[in-house]
Amino acid sequence: MKEMLKKIWFGRSIRHSVLYALVLGLLFSVPRALFLGWSALFMALTAGIFFVYPILLTLINLIYIFIGKNNSQLRSLGRKFEYITICLGILYTLLYLPLTNIVFADWPETLYNAQVQSPIWTAGVPTVAVLSLLGAAGYLALSTIPLKKTPPLLTVLSISAMYLGIMQCALWTFQVFAPDWRIWLCLLPVNCILISIKVIRQKINEWGEESPQNTKIFSSPFLSRINLWLSRSSRWPIAAFLLAWPLLGIVIAILVLFGQQPDSLVKAWTETSDWNLSQQISPQNVFYDEHYLCTVAAGGHRRLVKPLRMGERRGHPVIVNRQLCIANAFEQVLEERLPWLHRPIRAFYDRYGFPLARHIRSPYAADAIYLLMKPLEWFFLAVLYAVDVKPENRIAVQYLPKEKRGK
Repeated sequence: MKEMLKKIWFGRSIRHSVLYALVLGLLFSVPRALFLGWSALFMALTAGIFFVYPILLTLINLIYIFIGKNNSQLRSLGRKFEYITICLGILYTLLYLPLTNIVFADWPETLYNAQVQSPIWTAGVPTVAVLSLLGAAGYLALSTIPLKKTPPLLTVLSISAMYLGIMQCALWTFQVFAPDWRIWLCLLPVNCILISIKVIRQKINEWGEESPQNTKIFSSPFLSRINLWLSRSSRWPIAAFLLAWPLLGIVIAILVLFGQQPDSLVKAWTETSDWNLSQQISPQNVFYDEHYLCTVAAGGHRRLVKPLRMGERRGHPVIVNRQLCIANAFEQVLEERLPWLHRPIRAFYDRYGFPLARHIRSPYAADAIYLLMKPLEWFFLAVLYAVDVKPENRIAVQYLPKEKRGK
């Protein structure tokens, strides 16, 4: 029965796994199909390829840890699933990231709206990257080079490198895991851990099956004794664990020579904010809405746009400068004195101002809008001084919370 299930699930082809994902995606979309019609089919394909299939690959990699030890056909198919998982995992992660509002910024930096600081301290990225690449190199060496051509000592060294990579994958998973969109960012590192465990187990069993009689003799007696002791593959996991620590020390020492801090391995995860391993508290996010003068006040160079203080708009904090206060005070006067004129002007602004604000995504663009608005700012100010008894008082209270406006 067990062998039959293996053949049904794994023995067919990789195309069947894609088909299973599409069918599951279609089943999840059936309730919506009653209301959306043919568009539900597109939703099913999207859900199957981008959401169901990664989960299905994770389950396949998990199951392959326990099967295929004595079946070369299953091992070969499992290796194909490994490559598919890694390639699609990298691709999907790159597609998921733009949807997460994560920016490459450290915790002291003020962000906008729903933006989130980087889960890795930017100065510690080189340390994390080097250890991850070292783990990938260990995986490639262990999975591609035949055991017959590799001394046990080098095999254990490859496993040690993989342990360092597994450590980075585990830290990333602990750092970003949450029962929301972040879970999709955990799939690639979780699969890398599963694949690493599977490859290590298979190589240990493969060495035990082959039971090589001839052990390579090194010129150093010490290395020869170690190599002889490692001829029993059951000792590899603990030996690799012990070897991983001096290997980590060597890597950190080399990274220090290139400017990394000795504790970058720890600070890479703790010098962050709003993540599971974070030890810092970032400033409150500023509301960066589609009022393009709010965008200018928040996004332009400070020496030019001259932000004055924090204000409040629609219940969100915003950065306020004098130009923004003058424009809002002018609109307030226009609404009070000429409501028939205010309505079409407001509609025009909503129609063209909001789309314009979406394109202001650099300090220089915000600076340009600020300078272009200067003549209108002077006009607004002239009107305020002409019709208001206390124009500066009206300007000063703009964007203040309601409880502070009367003080």
